[in-house]
Amino acid sequence: MSDDGSLPNVVTIFGGVSAEAEISVVSGSAIAASLMERGLSVAQLLITREGVAALLPEGHLRGARPPHEYTSERDAASLTDADFRPLRELLAEVLRDRPNAVYIPALHGPGDESGPVQEALAAAGVAYVGAAPAAARLGMDKDAFKRLARSLNIPTLPHMVVTARDWTQDRGATLDEIAAFAARESDGGALIGKPTAHGSSIGMRIARDREEWAAAVDLALDYGEHALLEPYLEHPRELEIALLEAPDGSVSAYGPGEVFPGREFYDYDAKYVSGVSTTTVSPQLSEALRSELQQAATTLFRAFGGRGLARMDYLVRASGPESGAWYISEVNTFPGFTPISLFPALLAAHGMSFADLSLHLVRTAIAQRADGR
Repeated sequence: MSDDGSLPNVVTIFGGVSAEAEISVVSGSAIAASLMERGLSVAQLLITREGVAALLPEGHLRGARPPHEYTSERDAASLTDADFRPLRELLAEVLRDRPNAVYIPALHGPGDESGPVQEALAAAGVAYVGAAPAAARLGMDKDAFKRLARSLNIPTLPHMVVTARDWTQDRGATLDEIAAFAARESDGGALIGKPTAHGSSIGMRIARDREEWAAAVDLALDYGEHALLEPYLEHPRELEIALLEAPDGSVSAYGPGEVFPGREFYDYDAKYVSGVSTTTVSPQLSEALRSELQQAATTLFRAFGGRGLARMDYLVRASGPESGAWYISEVNTFPGFTPISLFPALLAAHGMSFADLSLHLVRTAIAQRADGR
């Protein structure tokens, strides 16, 4: 954004093929609306779960329309009268026609948040918001991210990974390995299973015995080729740090905020159904703990090649002899921008409105392109 106050054109990209497409629709359409309110010209590129895409009509606002109406080609075409084409074809055309626009891939989930869109943006050399392709892929891989954290002496819960191949070839032997892991690392055998490459708590399940462990692996493998198992903590504190890069390359940590799940753990409905869970941007924490979490988040952001923004999620033991022990859980390289998301709420608590935050991301992306970052 130039010093004379002129505003760039922006292209927001949202939707996608993953199970998190509806959340992406909420995030991307909200960012687009906030920038349009500030006078920017915003094109909105919608991707459906079929992998086709279209530019929505100029000035389109989602308003109160439910996000699921945008995730299938049939529904979205009837709603917007848009012309859907293969994503690769349309994106190449948009990049060719708008080389000086700022691109905001507000995408969530495997194949979207870490997929071909980021690769196309980076290859085209345009200004874009968020992680570069390699960092986006790492952020979506919970196993690799945990191993990186451990290499930096940042605490993580112990975990094991089950591949679809091993599960198919010898389920019994793999269950024996899970049983040994549970006996060694968990309290009474309680584990939580999840896909290694998914967010929004999709595919997660608590499991306390052999039958439940098997069901948890089955569920996780419905969403990818690798399932991750780790000890289940009974009602831990769930804390989140927002990270925001400035145009000059400095990185600031905000928070943590705290989530109070309305269910046994912070599952998809607890995250996104209004009224199920509550959050606060000012939890009761010692300054020492706050500082430790912020410092660890910033260290990890630099280590995995974070860019623009990210959210780091932590679990803190709330009871027992290890009460107060904390663990990095995962990173979100493009966190949610929904009405109940903690990332924009943490920035708002420090005086940065939703529209100000969106403009900040645009400014940072322009500076990164100018500096070759």
